[in-house]
Amino acid sequence: MLADERDRMATVQGEEQDFKEMIESEYRIRFQLMVEEMNFQSLEGCVFNLNVRENGLNQLMEFATELKEKSQETLQRLNVLGKENMNKLKESEVRLSEQICGLQRITAELEKKCGDYTLALLQNARCSVERSESLLRQCLEPAQITDLSLCLVTGMSRMLNILQRAVTLDPKTAHPCLVLSEDLRSVSLRNVQQDVPGSPGRFVFGATVLGVEGFTSGRHYWEVDVEKATKWQLGISEDSASSDGDLPAASRDKFLLTGSVMGTDYTFWVFPPLKRVFLRGEQMHKVGVFLDREYGQVAFYDVTNRSLIYNFSSLAFRGAVRPIFSLCIPSGGTSSDSLSICFPHVSPCDVNVSP
Repeated sequence: MLADERDRMATVQGEEQDFKEMIESEYRIRFQLMVEEMNFQSLEGCVFNLNVRENGLNQLMEFATELKEKSQETLQRLNVLGKENMNKLKESEVRLSEQICGLQRITAELEKKCGDYTLALLQNARCSVERSESLLRQCLEPAQITDLSLCLVTGMSRMLNILQRAVTLDPKTAHPCLVLSEDLRSVSLRNVQQDVPGSPGRFVFGATVLGVEGFTSGRHYWEVDVEKATKWQLGISEDSASSDGDLPAASRDKFLLTGSVMGTDYTFWVFPPLKRVFLRGEQMHKVGVFLDREYGQVAFYDVTNRSLIYNFSSLAFRGAVRPIFSLCIPSGGTSSDSLSICFPHVSPCDVNVSP
Protein backbone atom coordinates (compact mmCIF):
# COMPACT_ATOMS: atom_id res chain seq x y z
CA MET A 1 0.00 0.00 0.00
CA LEU A 2 2.83 2.26 0.79
CA ALA A 3 4.36 1.29 -2.45
CA ASP A 4 1.17 2.20 -4.27
CA GLU A 5 1.07 5.54 -2.58
CA ARG A 6 4.63 6.14 -3.57
CA ASP A 7 3.82 5.20 -7.17
CA ARG A 8 0.82 7.48 -7.14
CA MET A 9 2.89 10.34 -5.71
CA ALA A 10 5.55 9.70 -8.30
CA THR A 11 2.90 9.74 -11.00
CA VAL A 12 1.43 12.98 -9.65
CA GLN A 13 4.87 14.52 -9.46
CA GLY A 14 5.57 13.39 -13.01
CA GLU A 15 2.31 14.85 -14.26
CA GLU A 16 3.01 18.01 -12.32
CA GLN A 17 6.42 18.20 -13.93
CA ASP A 18 4.90 17.66 -17.37
CA PHE A 19 2.31 20.36 -16.68
CA LYS A 20 5.05 22.76 -15.63
CA GLU A 21 7.01 22.00 -18.74
CA MET A 22 3.91 22.47 -20.87
CA ILE A 23 3.19 25.83 -19.22
CA GLU A 24 6.78 26.89 -19.62
CA SER A 25 6.69 25.86 -23.26
CA GLU A 26 3.47 27.79 -23.81
CA TYR A 27 4.95 30.90 -22.18
CA ARG A 28 8.06 30.59 -24.31
CA ILE A 29 5.92 30.33 -27.43
CA ARG A 30 3.84 33.37 -26.39
CA PHE A 31 6.95 35.34 -25.56
CA GLN A 32 8.48 34.45 -28.90
CA LEU A 33 5.29 35.49 -30.66
CA MET A 34 5.31 38.77 -28.80
CA VAL A 35 8.93 39.37 -29.73
CA GLU A 36 8.23 38.53 -33.34
CA GLU A 37 5.19 40.87 -33.32
CA MET A 38 7.28 43.64 -31.82
CA ASN A 39 9.98 43.11 -34.40
CA PHE A 40 7.37 43.23 -37.16
CA GLN A 41 5.95 46.47 -35.82
CA SER A 42 9.45 47.92 -35.63
CA LEU A 43 10.04 46.97 -39.23
CA GLU A 44 6.77 48.67 -40.25
CA GLY A 45 7.87 51.88 -38.43
CA CYS A 46 11.18 51.85 -40.22
CA VAL A 47 9.45 51.45 -43.55
CA PHE A 48 7.08 54.39 -42.70
CA ASN A 49 10.00 56.57 -41.66
CA LEU A 50 11.78 55.69 -44.85
CA ASN A 51 8.70 56.68 -46.86
CA VAL A 52 8.39 60.00 -44.98
CA ARG A 53 12.04 60.75 -45.53
CA GLU A 54 11.75 59.87 -49.18
CA ASN A 55 8.70 62.18 -49.60
CA GLY A 56 10.49 65.04 -47.79
CA LEU A 57 13.56 64.55 -49.92
CA ASN A 58 11.46 64.63 -53.07
CA GLN A 59 9.80 67.91 -51.96
CA LEU A 60 13.19 69.43 -51.18
CA MET A 61 14.46 68.44 -54.59
CA GLU A 62 11.40 69.98 -56.26
CA PHE A 63 11.80 73.24 -54.22
CA ALA A 64 15.51 73.38 -55.02
CA THR A 65 14.76 72.93 -58.71
CA GLU A 66 12.08 75.66 -58.66
CA LEU A 67 14.37 78.01 -56.71
CA LYS A 68 17.17 77.43 -59.18
CA GLU A 69 14.88 78.19 -62.11
CA LYS A 70 13.62 81.42 -60.47
CA SER A 71 17.17 82.45 -59.59
CA GLN A 72 18.29 81.94 -63.16
CA GLU A 73 15.29 83.96 -64.42
CA THR A 74 16.03 86.80 -61.97
CA LEU A 75 19.70 86.83 -62.95
CA GLN A 76 18.73 87.03 -66.60
CA ARG A 77 16.42 90.02 -65.94
CA LEU A 78 19.13 91.78 -63.91
CA ASN A 79 21.60 91.17 -66.70
CA VAL A 80 19.21 92.71 -69.25
CA LEU A 81 18.53 95.74 -67.00
CA GLY A 82 22.25 96.19 -66.41
CA LYS A 83 22.93 96.24 -70.14
CA GLU A 84 20.09 98.74 -70.72
CA ASN A 85 21.36 101.06 -67.94
CA MET A 86 24.88 100.84 -69.27
CA ASN A 87 23.67 101.80 -72.75
CA LYS A 88 21.74 104.76 -71.29
CA LEU A 89 24.80 105.91 -69.35
CA LYS A 90 26.90 105.74 -72.50
CA GLU A 91 24.28 107.76 -74.41
CA SER A 92 24.13 110.36 -71.58
CA GLU A 93 27.91 110.58 -71.59
CA VAL A 94 27.88 111.23 -75.32
CA ARG A 95 25.20 113.94 -74.98
CA LEU A 96 27.06 115.61 -72.10
CA SER A 97 30.26 115.58 -74.11
CA GLU A 98 28.45 117.22 -77.02
CA GLN A 99 26.92 119.86 -74.72
CA ILE A 100 30.28 120.59 -73.12
CA CYS A 101 31.84 121.02 -76.55
CA GLY A 102 28.99 123.31 -77.57
CA LEU A 103 29.37 125.43 -74.42
CA GLN A 104 33.09 125.65 -75.00
CA ARG A 105 32.48 126.87 -78.55
CA ILE A 106 29.95 129.46 -77.33
CA THR A 107 32.35 130.62 -74.60
CA ALA A 108 35.14 131.00 -77.13
CA GLU A 109 32.86 132.95 -79.48
CA LEU A 110 31.70 135.24 -76.64
CA GLU A 111 35.26 135.88 -75.53
CA LYS A 112 36.20 136.71 -79.11
CA LYS A 113 33.21 139.02 -79.52
CA CYS A 114 33.92 140.72 -76.18
CA GLY A 115 37.48 141.30 -77.27
CA ASP A 116 36.45 142.56 -80.71
CA TYR A 117 33.61 144.84 -79.62
CA THR A 118 34.85 146.35 -76.37
CA LEU A 119 35.99 149.49 -78.16
CA ALA A 120 32.83 149.60 -80.25
CA LEU A 121 30.66 149.34 -77.14
CA LEU A 122 32.53 152.20 -75.51
CA GLN A 123 32.13 154.29 -78.65
CA ASN A 124 28.39 153.57 -78.69
CA ALA A 125 27.93 154.62 -75.04
CA ARG A 126 26.81 158.07 -76.18
CA CYS A 127 24.01 156.47 -78.20
CA SER A 128 22.87 154.58 -75.09
CA VAL A 129 22.83 157.81 -73.07
CA GLU A 130 20.80 159.54 -75.77
CA ARG A 131 18.28 156.69 -75.76
CA SER A 132 18.01 156.98 -71.96
CA GLU A 133 17.42 160.72 -72.27
CA SER A 134 14.70 160.06 -74.85
CA LEU A 135 13.05 157.61 -72.46
CA LEU A 136 13.24 160.17 -69.65
CA ARG A 137 11.54 162.77 -71.83
CA GLN A 138 8.76 160.32 -72.56
CA CYS A 139 8.27 159.69 -68.85
CA LEU A 140 7.86 163.42 -68.25
CA GLU A 141 4.92 163.77 -70.63
CA PRO A 142 1.81 164.40 -68.44
CA ALA A 143 -0.42 162.51 -70.87
CA GLN A 144 1.66 159.38 -70.36
CA ILE A 145 2.81 159.46 -66.73
CA THR A 146 0.60 160.43 -63.79
CA ASP A 147 2.22 158.28 -61.12
CA LEU A 148 5.93 158.10 -60.36
CA SER A 149 5.53 154.50 -59.20
CA LEU A 150 4.87 153.59 -62.85
CA CYS A 151 8.33 154.90 -63.69
CA LEU A 152 10.09 152.40 -61.42
CA VAL A 153 10.35 149.96 -64.31
CA THR A 154 12.37 152.40 -66.38
CA GLY A 155 14.44 153.64 -63.42
CA MET A 156 12.81 157.11 -63.35
CA SER A 157 12.78 157.41 -59.56
CA ARG A 158 16.41 156.33 -59.26
CA MET A 159 17.42 158.67 -62.08
CA LEU A 160 15.82 161.62 -60.27
CA ASN A 161 17.75 160.74 -57.12
CA ILE A 162 20.97 160.62 -59.13
CA LEU A 163 20.20 164.01 -60.70
CA GLN A 164 19.31 165.66 -57.38
CA ARG A 165 21.44 168.77 -56.72
CA ALA A 166 22.50 170.42 -53.46
CA VAL A 167 20.87 173.76 -54.26
CA THR A 168 21.57 176.71 -51.91
CA LEU A 169 19.94 180.14 -51.57
CA ASP A 170 21.50 183.38 -52.80
CA PRO A 171 21.37 186.05 -50.02
CA LYS A 172 21.97 188.84 -52.56
CA THR A 173 18.60 188.16 -54.18
CA ALA A 174 16.51 187.60 -51.00
CA HIS A 175 13.62 189.98 -50.23
CA PRO A 176 14.18 192.01 -47.01
CA CYS A 177 11.33 190.13 -45.29
CA LEU A 178 13.06 186.80 -45.79
CA VAL A 179 15.49 185.29 -43.28
CA LEU A 180 17.91 182.69 -44.62
CA SER A 181 19.48 179.98 -42.50
CA GLU A 182 23.24 179.86 -42.00
CA ASP A 183 23.60 176.88 -44.31
CA LEU A 184 21.46 178.70 -46.95
CA ARG A 185 19.12 175.72 -47.19
CA SER A 186 15.95 177.21 -45.67
CA VAL A 187 14.09 180.51 -45.76
CA SER A 188 11.46 181.91 -43.38
CA LEU A 189 9.12 184.90 -43.64
CA ARG A 190 9.05 187.91 -41.28
CA ASN A 191 6.39 190.59 -41.25
CA VAL A 192 9.04 193.28 -40.67
CA GLN A 193 11.64 194.10 -43.29
CA GLN A 194 15.28 193.75 -42.35
CA ASP A 195 17.98 196.31 -42.97
CA VAL A 196 19.90 194.63 -45.78
CA PRO A 197 22.53 196.02 -48.15
CA GLY A 198 21.32 197.10 -51.54
CA SER A 199 21.81 194.73 -54.43
CA PRO A 200 20.74 195.06 -58.09
CA GLY A 201 19.46 191.49 -58.09
CA ARG A 202 17.39 191.71 -54.89
CA PHE A 203 13.61 191.22 -55.03
CA VAL A 204 11.79 194.21 -53.49
CA PHE A 205 8.10 193.30 -53.82
CA GLY A 206 7.53 189.55 -53.67
CA ALA A 207 9.05 187.52 -50.81
CA THR A 208 11.29 185.72 -53.27
CA VAL A 209 14.87 184.42 -53.39
CA LEU A 210 16.90 182.71 -56.12
CA GLY A 211 19.23 179.77 -55.90
CA VAL A 212 22.96 180.36 -56.16
CA GLU A 213 23.38 177.74 -58.87
CA GLY A 214 22.77 178.68 -62.49
CA PHE A 215 22.27 175.85 -64.98
CA THR A 216 23.26 176.32 -68.62
CA SER A 217 23.09 172.67 -69.69
CA GLY A 218 22.21 169.16 -68.55
CA ARG A 219 19.45 167.76 -66.35
CA HIS A 220 18.90 168.72 -62.72
CA TYR A 221 16.51 167.91 -59.89
CA TRP A 222 15.90 169.33 -56.41
CA GLU A 223 13.31 168.87 -53.67
CA VAL A 224 11.72 171.45 -51.37
CA ASP A 225 9.83 170.94 -48.09
CA VAL A 226 6.70 173.16 -48.29
CA GLU A 227 4.77 171.75 -45.32
CA LYS A 228 5.33 174.85 -43.14
CA ALA A 229 4.21 177.39 -45.75
CA THR A 230 0.64 178.63 -46.25
CA LYS A 231 1.45 180.00 -49.71
CA TRP A 232 4.52 179.32 -51.81
CA GLN A 233 5.96 179.40 -55.31
CA LEU A 234 8.62 177.15 -56.80
CA GLY A 235 10.12 176.95 -60.24
CA ILE A 236 12.90 178.32 -62.41
CA SER A 237 13.92 181.77 -63.61
CA GLU A 238 16.29 182.91 -66.32
CA ASP A 239 19.06 185.33 -65.41
CA SER A 240 17.71 187.59 -68.12
CA ALA A 241 14.67 188.29 -65.97
CA SER A 242 14.52 191.60 -64.10
CA SER A 243 14.93 191.27 -60.34
CA ASP A 244 13.90 194.86 -59.58
CA GLY A 245 10.31 193.83 -58.98
CA ASP A 246 7.84 190.99 -58.93
CA LEU A 247 7.28 190.82 -62.65
CA PRO A 248 9.98 189.60 -65.01
CA ALA A 249 10.81 191.38 -68.23
CA ALA A 250 8.79 188.77 -70.14
CA SER A 251 6.39 186.08 -68.99
CA ARG A 252 8.53 183.33 -70.49
CA ASP A 253 11.38 184.18 -68.08
CA LYS A 254 9.75 182.32 -65.16
CA PHE A 255 7.92 179.02 -64.93
CA LEU A 256 6.22 178.60 -61.57
CA LEU A 257 4.04 176.29 -59.50
CA THR A 258 2.02 178.04 -56.76
CA GLY A 259 0.42 176.32 -53.79
CA SER A 260 -1.80 177.90 -51.13
CA VAL A 261 -3.85 176.72 -48.17
CA MET A 262 -6.90 178.35 -46.58
CA GLY A 263 -8.19 176.35 -43.65
CA THR A 264 -8.36 172.82 -44.99
CA ASP A 265 -8.66 173.81 -48.65
CA TYR A 266 -5.62 173.66 -50.93
CA THR A 267 -5.27 175.14 -54.40
CA PHE A 268 -2.49 174.87 -56.97
CA TRP A 269 -1.73 177.08 -59.97
CA VAL A 270 0.91 177.11 -62.71
CA PHE A 271 2.28 180.03 -64.73
CA PRO A 272 2.60 180.82 -67.62
CA PRO A 273 -0.13 180.80 -68.68
CA LEU A 274 -2.00 181.11 -65.39
CA LYS A 275 -3.90 177.86 -65.00
CA ARG A 276 -5.31 175.96 -62.05
CA VAL A 277 -4.11 172.41 -61.44
CA PHE A 278 -6.73 170.14 -59.92
CA LEU A 279 -5.30 167.58 -57.53
CA ARG A 280 -6.92 165.43 -54.88
CA GLY A 281 -6.98 168.28 -52.36
CA GLU A 282 -4.23 166.86 -50.17
CA GLN A 283 -1.70 169.16 -48.54
CA MET A 284 1.66 169.09 -50.25
CA HIS A 285 4.65 168.12 -48.08
CA LYS A 286 7.54 167.92 -50.53
CA VAL A 287 7.75 169.15 -54.10
CA GLY A 288 10.36 167.94 -56.59
CA VAL A 289 11.47 170.18 -59.47
CA PHE A 290 13.02 168.61 -62.57
CA LEU A 291 14.85 170.64 -65.24
CA ASP A 292 16.03 169.37 -68.62
CA ARG A 293 17.96 172.32 -70.01
CA GLU A 294 18.60 170.99 -73.53
CA TYR A 295 15.05 169.81 -74.23
CA GLY A 296 13.31 172.73 -72.53
CA GLN A 297 11.32 170.86 -69.90
CA VAL A 298 10.37 171.71 -66.32
CA ALA A 299 8.31 169.25 -64.28
CA PHE A 300 6.91 169.37 -60.74
CA TYR A 301 6.38 166.24 -58.63
CA ASP A 302 4.55 165.45 -55.42
CA VAL A 303 7.38 163.54 -53.73
CA THR A 304 5.23 162.09 -50.93
CA ASN A 305 2.52 160.67 -53.21
CA ARG A 306 5.00 159.92 -56.03
CA SER A 307 2.85 161.63 -58.66
CA LEU A 308 3.34 164.20 -61.40
CA ILE A 309 1.79 167.63 -60.67
CA TYR A 310 2.51 169.47 -63.91
CA ASN A 311 4.96 169.46 -66.80
CA PHE A 312 6.17 172.39 -68.95
CA SER A 313 7.59 171.23 -72.29
CA SER A 314 9.16 172.72 -75.43
CA LEU A 315 10.53 175.74 -73.57
CA ALA A 316 13.16 177.97 -75.21
CA PHE A 317 15.75 179.10 -72.67
CA ARG A 318 18.01 181.99 -73.66
CA GLY A 319 20.35 182.18 -70.68
CA ALA A 320 21.34 180.46 -67.46
CA VAL A 321 18.44 179.01 -65.46
CA ARG A 322 18.28 179.38 -61.66
CA PRO A 323 15.92 177.83 -59.07
CA ILE A 324 13.40 180.27 -57.59
CA PHE A 325 11.70 180.09 -54.17
CA SER A 326 8.95 182.39 -52.92
CA LEU A 327 6.67 182.79 -49.92
CA CYS A 328 4.64 185.20 -52.06
CA ILE A 329 3.56 188.70 -50.89
CA PRO A 330 4.81 189.41 -47.33
CA SER A 331 1.46 190.66 -46.03
CA GLY A 332 -0.25 187.48 -47.09
CA GLY A 333 1.77 185.15 -44.93
CA THR A 334 2.67 184.60 -41.33
CA SER A 335 5.95 184.83 -39.52
CA SER A 336 5.98 181.02 -39.23
CA ASP A 337 5.97 180.36 -42.99
CA SER A 338 9.16 178.71 -44.25
CA LEU A 339 10.63 176.62 -47.06
CA SER A 340 13.50 174.13 -46.77
CA ILE A 341 15.65 172.65 -49.51
CA CYS A 342 16.17 168.90 -49.13
CA PHE A 343 19.73 167.81 -49.73
CA PRO A 344 20.23 164.70 -51.88
CA HIS A 345 20.55 161.28 -50.30
CA VAL A 346 24.10 160.03 -50.78
CA SER A 347 24.30 156.36 -51.77
CA PRO A 348 27.45 154.36 -52.59
CA CYS A 349 25.53 152.80 -55.46
CA ASP A 350 24.77 156.15 -57.12
CA VAL A 351 26.49 156.90 -60.39
CA ASN A 352 27.85 160.37 -61.05
CA VAL A 353 26.02 162.11 -63.87
CA SER A 354 27.63 165.20 -65.34
CA PRO A 355 25.37 168.21 -65.80
